[in-house]
Amino acid sequence: MKTASITGSIIVTIALVFYSIGFAKERRVKLVNSSILLFYTIGISLDITATIFMIIGSSKGFLTIHGLIGYSSLLGMLTDTFLLWRYNIKSGPEKEINNHLHLYSRIAYTWWIIAYITGGLLVAASKMNS
Repeated sequence: MKTASITGSIIVTIALVFYSIGFAKERRVKLVNSSILLFYTIGISLDITATIFMIIGSSKGFLTIHGLIGYSSLLGMLTDTFLLWRYNIKSGPEKEINNHLHLYSRIAYTWWIIAYITGGLLVAASKMNS
């Protein structure tokens, strides 16, 4: 595995930690406060960085099944982070999050976790076939 791919894998795992903390806090307090926004924003920054490293380290190009799953989950979390920021700016940090945004956050996070696990399994499967 190339150094860039390994670096990307480590960074995306750190993104997982930040997303998970932000998601868990949002689920618990049902608000969009600055702490939650910080975790999501760091998570998305790390996810974008990891994606760049993985593209650089990929010998198969950037249009693979693994890549498309990853890009779609990144887009979902990017959209979720944008929506959370917009909600915070419009409604303030003390207004309880609406059910639609709460549901979207759950779907986006779940898809991201599925993509994370699938990515790891696809890489492991490709290494077993090599």
